[in-house]
Parts: sequence; C-alpha cells; structure tokens
Amino acid sequence: MNELQTPMESPLSAVIESRVRAVLTPDFLHVRDDSAQHAGHAGAREGGHYYLEIVSSRFAGLPRVARHRLVYDALADLMKKGIHALAIDARAPDEQQNKVHEQRR
Repeated sequence: MNELQTPMESPLSAVIESRVRAVLTPDFLHVRDDSAQHAGHAGAREGGHYYLEIVSSRFAGLPRVARHRLVYDALADLMKKGIHALAIDARAPDEQQNKVHEQRR
C-alpha cells in the first residue's frame, strides 16, 4: 500500500468487500485493512490483517460461530492465501438497531 492509499483502498479489501456483498447481501458493511498495525509480525508475511463489520439479515437467529462461518465460507480461498487474520463483528439488523439505541443513551 502506498502513502496515497487509505486502508479501505487496499486491493484485497475491495475483493473482500465484493465477495461478502455478493454472498451475504449486507445492510451495512465496513472492511478495514489493519495490516500496517502488524508490520514485523511473523504472520504478516503470510497475508494481511483485516477487520470486517457487517449487518445482514442472513445472521438473524444464528449464533456467533455460525455467522463467522458464513463469512469465512465467502472468503475461503482468501483465508488460505491473502488473509492472515480476520476480526469479524457480525450482527443481524435488529441487533444493530439495539446497538445504535444503546450508544444514544
């Protein structure tokens, strides 16, 4: 990534966003490349570190592990090569509304 690129503009971030949008049709999606924060980390050579925040009706009624599995399945080949670490915040729309309501208190 050069100094003109923001973390969201990294090429793999765009691929992650595209894949997740195609499979999970989210109401909200934010992908952040945190790789620069892990420079020098042994695993950083194997791929990037990413944070993904997603709100999708596909997650309604599913436990956290099942939600993460859906994301991992959408990115399966990238998890083998390209993504070293992926932090996921996956919520259903009603949970997002509750989160926004709690933040306004």
